[in-house]
Amino acid sequence: MRLAMRAAWAVVAGVSAAGCVASDVGPINTLTAHVGQASPEFIPDMGDDGSTVVGLSFSGGGTRAAAFAYGVLRELDDTIIDEHPATRSLVDDIRMISGASGGAVAASYFGYRGRDDYRDFRERFLIKDAEAYLRTSTLSPLNLARALNGGVNDRNGLARWLEDNLFNGATYANFRRPDAPIVWINASDIYNRTPFLFTYDTFAALCSDLDKVRLSDAVAASAAVPVVFAPVVLSAIMPKCGYSQPAWLSRALADPDASVRLKAYAGALKAYQHADRLDYVKLLDGGLTDNLGITGFTIERSSAGTPYGPLSPAAAVKLRTLLFIVADAGREDDVDWGETIHGPGLGDLLEAVTNTTFSAAVRDQLDALTFAVSEWRGELIRYRCSLPAETVRRYRGTLAGWNCRDIRLVVEHLSFQDLDAAAQAKLNRVPTRLKLPVEQVDLTIAAGREALRANDSFQEAVAEIRRHAGVLDQQQVASGGAN
Repeated sequence: MRLAMRAAWAVVAGVSAAGCVASDVGPINTLTAHVGQASPEFIPDMGDDGSTVVGLSFSGGGTRAAAFAYGVLRELDDTIIDEHPATRSLVDDIRMISGASGGAVAASYFGYRGRDDYRDFRERFLIKDAEAYLRTSTLSPLNLARALNGGVNDRNGLARWLEDNLFNGATYANFRRPDAPIVWINASDIYNRTPFLFTYDTFAALCSDLDKVRLSDAVAASAAVPVVFAPVVLSAIMPKCGYSQPAWLSRALADPDASVRLKAYAGALKAYQHADRLDYVKLLDGGLTDNLGITGFTIERSSAGTPYGPLSPAAAVKLRTLLFIVADAGREDDVDWGETIHGPGLGDLLEAVTNTTFSAAVRDQLDALTFAVSEWRGELIRYRCSLPAETVRRYRGTLAGWNCRDIRLVVEHLSFQDLDAAAQAKLNRVPTRLKLPVEQVDLTIAAGREALRANDSFQEAVAEIRRHAGVLDQQQVASGGAN
């Protein structure tokens, strides 16, 4: 009894102490008296022939997800698709990259460092202890008090670790390079119950300067698992900055046939300007609303007022192959409660509820993405086939080889299920943590590589790209050239 009383008093003391401990949760945005710039209308054009465009989305799942994403990147890096006038791999054609939670770490680092300098990601993040600054004790009364007050860890945890070890003061302005893809970091707005995209349109609605937001804060918001982390805060107490709704937002709110996802996102941006009781926007893990990180692309496509957006008119004409690769590091849980009439117990039940919700959402998101891309292909073909020959010549430089219907849009979902049973069993035992043994990191990197190699649709698309570029495969090289 005496020990129980001591424990109770310890909890009370912890709760009391928590009231004296200031949590650093933000705000992470900088308000401005002048409205910020709008999001770019089109994804970047790298200045090559434009025939191939690659889009990537990386799922949540802690370091496991980041390692799987890195494996995908390295395999794309090794996939040569052109040799003249210079050697080019699929990494050179990445125009858009997106991530949620652990996947946001990989996506942001690639966007920040670029195609030539991202390769040290394994050494700088994957095999490091990104939990080093976190409060992880489940026995601490003070941590219990923090949890009851909204979250155990604040910006002094993951955000500070990322700042010190990975991003080193980098902000969104560091994405402003001619060769940089568009980067979408996905969090969840728990007030409006919508995805939150770190985009210029979003921050313009907050009268804030996205270029001043630290990448470490944005990524930490994307990875802010409820209770483990307190919500990351943005100020919505804004001065008059001359904000006016972009055309796509007004269209979405007025159009009864607009996509439900787009209307919800548009409604959230409107709320940042007009909601009476919203002074602070609270962000948590992007996986709560989109664990695959595909919202950026789907919003861009559904908000486009053209048949070609988010491609430019010229890019839509030059395009022959678009590869959109979803790297999903979700696990299949090995449970035994299906073998008995009773159970699952409380812990297993809560985990099952969470996993059921996430799995259902993932299936719906993939179906929606595949349908949207299929519809987009039809619109692109109609647009391309309606163009006068002179317009095509202006965009392409020539009419030689022009076929308005020759366009391939491929959506591929990569997961652990693409691998053999033995590999799946090992990968399903890799936990969702920010600290993993080196062996598990390397196993998961290899899985990302192998998932691409084993994907027939991806390999067929690559073979077609190489054929158009006149690149010989190894068998042709050995036999002295093409037949």
